[in-house]
Amino acid sequence: MSLLRGLSSLRTLLTAFTGITALYIGLVAFGNITDFDTNKAFVQHVFAMDTTFRSPDTMWRAITSPGLATTAYVAIIAWETLTALVLAAGFAAWLRKSTTDTARRLSRLGWLMQVVLFTCGFIVVGGEWFQMWQSSKWNGIQPAFQNTVIAAIGLVLAHLPQRHAAETPVPAAP
Repeated sequence: MSLLRGLSSLRTLLTAFTGITALYIGLVAFGNITDFDTNKAFVQHVFAMDTTFRSPDTMWRAITSPGLATTAYVAIIAWETLTALVLAAGFAAWLRKSTTDTARRLSRLGWLMQVVLFTCGFIVVGGEWFQMWQSSKWNGIQPAFQNTVIAAIGLVLAHLPQRHAAETPVPAAP
C-alpha cells in the first residue's frame, strides 16, 4: 500500500511531468537545430505575412528581412534550449528527494518559460501581431496552444500544496 501511495503522490507526478516536458522541449530544440531550415522558413513566412489576407491596414507590420527572421529563430531555439535545461535541472532535483523547494522552483521557472515562448511569442506576437491565424499554411496557433496548456498544467500542479505522508489518511482494514 505504501508503494502505491508513493507512486501516486504529487511529488511523483511532478517528477514525471517535469521529466516529460524537459524531454519534449529538448526534442523540439534538437529538431529545430538539426532541421534548421524547415522551421526557419516558418518564422520567415510568419514575419513576412506573405500568406495572410494581405490587408493594407496590417501589412505594414511585416518584416521581410531574412536576417531579422533568422535572428528571431535563433533566439527561439536558444529559449527552447534554456527551457529544456531548466526543466531537466528541475527533474534532477525532483529525483534527489531532499530538494523539493528547489525542484518546484526550477519546474515552475521552466514551465513559465514555456508559457512565455508559446503564449507571448507564438500566439500573441506571431498569431495576432503578424496575423498568423490568417495563414492556412504557416499557422502555428494550435501547436502553440497545446504547448501553453501543457506548461499551464505543470504550473498548476507545481502550486498545489504537498501533503506529507503522515497527514495522508490510511483507510481502515475491513
